[in-house]
Amino acid sequence: MKAMSTDAITPPVNSNEDGSALFADGPAAKPAAEPTNGPPRLRRADRSQVSMIMAALDALLPAEHQARVVWQFVETLDLDPLHAAIRAVPGRAGRDATDPRILMSLWLYATLDGVGSARRLAQLCEDHLAYRWICGGVSMNHHTLADFRTAHVEVLDRLLTESVAVLMNEDLVTMERVAQDGLRVRASAGTASFRREERLKDLAEQARQQVEALRQEVADNPAGASRRQRAARERAARERQERIARAQAELPSVRAKKRSDKEQARVSTTDADARFMKMADGGIRPAVNVQFATDTASQVITGVDVTNNGSDMGQMVPMIQQHEDRHGRPPGAMLVDGGFASRDDIDAATHREPATVVYAPVQKSRKNKGALCYERQPADTDAVAQWRQRMATPEAQEIYKERAATAECVNAIARNRGLRRLLVRGLRKIKAVVLWFALAHNLVRGAVLRRQAQPRVA
Repeated sequence: MKAMSTDAITPPVNSNEDGSALFADGPAAKPAAEPTNGPPRLRRADRSQVSMIMAALDALLPAEHQARVVWQFVETLDLDPLHAAIRAVPGRAGRDATDPRILMSLWLYATLDGVGSARRLAQLCEDHLAYRWICGGVSMNHHTLADFRTAHVEVLDRLLTESVAVLMNEDLVTMERVAQDGLRVRASAGTASFRREERLKDLAEQARQQVEALRQEVADNPAGASRRQRAARERAARERQERIARAQAELPSVRAKKRSDKEQARVSTTDADARFMKMADGGIRPAVNVQFATDTASQVITGVDVTNNGSDMGQMVPMIQQHEDRHGRPPGAMLVDGGFASRDDIDAATHREPATVVYAPVQKSRKNKGALCYERQPADTDAVAQWRQRMATPEAQEIYKERAATAECVNAIARNRGLRRLLVRGLRKIKAVVLWFALAHNLVRGAVLRRQAQPRVA
């Protein structure tokens, strides 16, 4: 018997266990095509799944977020007057008061975010990460937010002065030139709420009778309604009576400003401080006149005022005096448009000590066109004649161009942040809202100026 060869029982190296060839001669065989029909395989949302997220609010908010910048700014403010008014102290009953720094930060950040409603802000404190971070677990309600926004006008005014003083101490604000401009803002009053004298008398009598009727109703049937309901009805009637009385008190001043038809003077029973004004779109609506003064070199707001005068005439000198009261010295120069430049205002600004140079366009008339308008007129004083001569020079006209780049720019920024229609009534509350806009604006401008002042690293 012949011995079997080992090659007969040992499969070749390039073979499978069953002896089939591992590499077939010729091109490799193509795999079978996968089916392409049927629904796609997707990762679908499952919002009913319970998950536990363990993270601190501080870790969720980015380090460079604007809410942190606002909080850092508020921490530098002197809020002692707000703390002194808090009645919740050790040894006295009652719940703890909300930290004024939280309320201050919320309204500054909300102003930058274009939020002007207390109810909307209260909702954001529950839903939005940045507002939740500022609250830090402290609950909010819209009553507390609304009251805080308008209750501390003097504190806000002082904070504006101090914030500008800090920037001046850092040589970021010079007040060498200040631009002023007016901004008509729609008031929280409807056109139909304006009433004449006779109608105001009728409404006042109706309001008085309503208050008396409510008191008599309580006396006749004390159990007719809950104490809370009675208090709410009495408060509403009393506030209506007060608004009508306020309108009657404002009527003489409105009548005095009318040139004709003084008996047709009307005042709003909703907001007695609102006046009909010509708006930027040409329409005439109830509004107030907001005045901003801005340092032209830094675009920092240095002065704020609110009036119900529809004209800017006569607003420049009070703003100059406000700067002297706030900052210890008047502006070196005031840049205003033609609506501010009356002869009396130019005289008053020039004759101050130290004097403030006025840059305003010279109004042309039919008689004085072209170069003639820059010549001295018969009714001009020396200060007005100097102003005409100054505005004829190319240097003065170049300086005046800074007004549009500052005052009008600041007004546009305020519009974009929501200063279009007011949700509060009365000049005092409106001024508080305007001061919030000024503080928020200066907060951002201060951060930009400090960043620009830092030396660049090569």
